[in-house]
Amino acid sequence: MRAEQLTDSITYHGEGAVWHEGWGGLKLVDMLAGDVLTIGADGGVDRLHTGSPVACVVRPRASGGFVVVTEREFTLWNAAGENEWASEPVVEEGLRFNEGTCDPAGRLLCGTLAYGIVEGAASMYRLEVDGDDRAVTRLFGGLTISNGLGFTADGSRAYYADTPTQRVDVFQVGADASLGVRRPWVVVPKETGSPDGLCVDSAGGVWVALWGGSAVHHYDADGVLDEVVEVPGVTQVTSCTLGGPDLRTLYITTSREGLPAHAEPAAGAVFAAPAATPGVPTLEFAG
Repeated sequence: MRAEQLTDSITYHGEGAVWHEGWGGLKLVDMLAGDVLTIGADGGVDRLHTGSPVACVVRPRASGGFVVVTEREFTLWNAAGENEWASEPVVEEGLRFNEGTCDPAGRLLCGTLAYGIVEGAASMYRLEVDGDDRAVTRLFGGLTISNGLGFTADGSRAYYADTPTQRVDVFQVGADASLGVRRPWVVVPKETGSPDGLCVDSAGGVWVALWGGSAVHHYDADGVLDEVVEVPGVTQVTSCTLGGPDLRTLYITTSREGLPAHAEPAAGAVFAAPAATPGVPTLEFAG
């Protein structure tokens, strides 16, 4: 199957696609430009500049705004696009946040990477809410390029990609939604690209965006590759999410980072393809 181009090249490094009916549909980030983008039903693009590189955007339960993980902080914005709260800097100089999502308990998990891509220098952090307080916890380290993370519909498993490992790993998830034992689940052959962002469908299958692979792969719940969606004319495929009114549209982000000026004109565009199995509702931040 081939994905269809949905937008023009609207990002330099598109990432973090997420669908939520409550905020009108599809959002994504132009990560290095520091922008949060909203794609309207008519294909129009609204852009909010945050003033910092951005890793991901999620929806909070308690308001109509959104939570943005910036280069080194967690931040909360209202529906008018005004920054209402920011944590103290979490990540030290030389590193930045890179990709995140919420867990079933409503906590926001986001990993990091070093700007120089230093093996083992990255970590996973979690933002949680306790009454009126928000706290950040470092969960574990030893990562290099922390990327896609997604939970199954029943909350019993989470799938995760630390890109240079060429693997998608699976975590056992505890009753309190905490990540438990981690083990390799799927090895992605280097020649097909490297695992970047991912999303989980309602049957426990996993869609994985392939940086350098011009494609998104679907693995069934047993880890068997059963579908390939080609992304024509773009090599750097970065993230994916299942959305649309029935959660059966696979939205795909792409990047033109590091490409020559006139190479791959469609790089940076958003693509879409139909999916046979619907996704799961987007998990929200509890704050």
